[in-house]
Amino acid sequence: MTELSLAVVGIDFPNPDKSRSNRRFEIALCRPGDPVELRPEPKNPADPRAVAVHSERGIRIGYVTAERCGLIGKWLRDGEECRAVFQEAGRTHAVVRARFGGGEPTLPTRGEAAEPDEYAQPDWDDG
Repeated sequence: MTELSLAVVGIDFPNPDKSRSNRRFEIALCRPGDPVELRPEPKNPADPRAVAVHSERGIRIGYVTAERCGLIGKWLRDGEECRAVFQEAGRTHAVVRARFGGGEPTLPTRGEAAEPDEYAQPDWDDG
């Protein structure tokens, strides 16, 4: 099983319905632990590997980062079981927690890294 936090970017862009849904407003409605859905978008004109993130109300809140969408999209296309929940909102992105391979995702507790995995700094051994 693989569980990770994923940055959701593109939160300031409009959704295809133009004025009927606003990504930032939808993110403001999301609470930690609310279910979200990861959906591959193979016909996305900007990137056929794109993976959109939708709230439990079906509103797109953004996309998995370009660095992660290839792997995440492959897992989804291969039928890998995925459960995801909203983790938190940031100034420039949101974060979701996804679990692949069965079971429910767990949110990090206080003291654990709350940043998405791709932003985590490496532990450098200066010794």
